[in-house]
Formats: sequence, C-alpha cells, structure tokens
Amino acid sequence: MNENELSYKIIGVAFKLHASLGPGLLESAYERAFEHDLREVGLEVKRQLPISFAYKGIILESAYKVDLMVNQKVIVEMKSVEQLVPVHYAQTLTYLRLSSKKLALLINFNEKSLKNGIHRIVNNL
Repeated sequence: MNENELSYKIIGVAFKLHASLGPGLLESAYERAFEHDLREVGLEVKRQLPISFAYKGIILESAYKVDLMVNQKVIVEMKSVEQLVPVHYAQTLTYLRLSSKKLALLINFNEKSLKNGIHRIVNNL
C-alpha cells in the first residue's frame, strides 16, 4: 500500500473516531484510541516512536518522537488545540525531512468538523 492509499485509510479511521468521541479530549486520549482503531483495521502502528538523525557527522539518538508511524510510511502528528499555528506545520515538515518519509498527516481533533482539522504535509511525494 503506498502513502496515498494509506492516508485515505487513516483519514477514514480518523473520521470514525472523531464521530464517536467528538472534540474536547486531551491529545493523549485521541492518540491511544486512534492507535487502537488503526490496528483494528489491520495497519501497523508505532506510537511515540523515537527517531534519530545525523547532524554534523554524529547520530543524535531519540532526538524526537512522532506521535504515530503507520506502516513505516506515514507520520501522523496529532493535536487537540483550539487552532493549529505555523509551528505545528513546521514541526511536522521537519519530522518528515529528518525521517526521510514522504507523507505526514497533521490532525487536530479539537474541531467541530474534523474535515477542517486534517492537513496533508508532503516531502518529495
């Protein structure tokens, strides 16, 4: 399954989760429920995955963590905030570049309508 097919499946699960729980919970609650639901539809999910990267010839171990990594291809960064701000997009793009992945989904579950909270961020896709 390629990144685009995966993102379609991930977004479908996100919509079902949001319809069930609605807005207003902490990010950690959505993260755990989302992990469960993604596994339930047969996807491989790693939560709070530490990522290392090279900088000036050294490896910085566990320099940052992505919220969810799905099938080793798509990063899912989850938020539950009043409004996404530019740093959320920049952070997600940096995670993509440092991990050499091509696609991330930045999802803000604190939206009345989840379609306003889903953003695709690409890196050479």
